Amino acid sequence: MNDRQQIIELYNHMYQAMVEKDTATLNSIHANEFVLIHMTGMRQSKHEYINAIADGTLNYYSAEHEQMDVAIDGDRATLTGRSRVTAAVFGGGKHTWQLQLTF
Repeated sequence: MNDRQQIIELYNHMYQAMVEKDTATLNSIHANEFVLIHMTGMRQSKHEYINAIADGTLNYYSAEHEQMDVAIDGDRATLTGRSRVTAAVFGGGKHTWQLQLTF
């Protein structure tokens, strides 16, 4: 498996862990400096984000990945993923959003 395939596999694994509320996997995937910036501009640290998944503040049900762009430059890589994500967040109802994440 090449670097690009490994990065895409990790992105898929991350979403699977989000759906399964697998906090151990999420903790191992994300760097301690990880910050999730929501579409509203709200920022959550790694700890806050993983706790919100564990306590049901963020409930992910599924993700369909539409596009994953990977750029590799030496020992650094950037992945921009575009996915249709079904979730219920912050007490709201279950909806499907088109989300973009950049790592």
